[in-house]
Amino acid sequence: MSNQDYQFGGTLTSDGAHLFPVRVYYEDTDFSGNVYHAAYLKFFERARTELLRAHDVHHERLLAEDGVAFAVRSLNIEYLQAAHIDDLLEVTSEVVEMKGGRLTIAQVIRCGGKIITRAKVVAVSIKSDGKPTRLPQLIRNALE
Repeated sequence: MSNQDYQFGGTLTSDGAHLFPVRVYYEDTDFSGNVYHAAYLKFFERARTELLRAHDVHHERLLAEDGVAFAVRSLNIEYLQAAHIDDLLEVTSEVVEMKGGRLTIAQVIRCGGKIITRAKVVAVSIKSDGKPTRLPQLIRNALE
């Protein structure tokens, strides 16, 4: 994968997955030069946001117009190998289930085509007061 392969925000594939590039910076690493475990959470979060943006779903607009936001309900992450400073990673995000107020997304981080980390994230839609709510129809239409 080269830097010319991507536009800012990543790309959608024909099967509905979203590919998002991430460069590893010094701030992402620990004393050993490996990516710090919590940095992967930031990479996954950015990729989920860009997945939604690619479908014209924007957090700010969703909150302003529908009074809805997302909260991570559960996250299962598996670290298989370490990434290192200056690595160019590719985060793949794919919606695997939408049910009621839940959105389940499978995510994989690859380096040089090799899977190094994967996660399954369940996000729930909540009103601005923190109470759960069904996924807005806008999201359902965009992601189906």
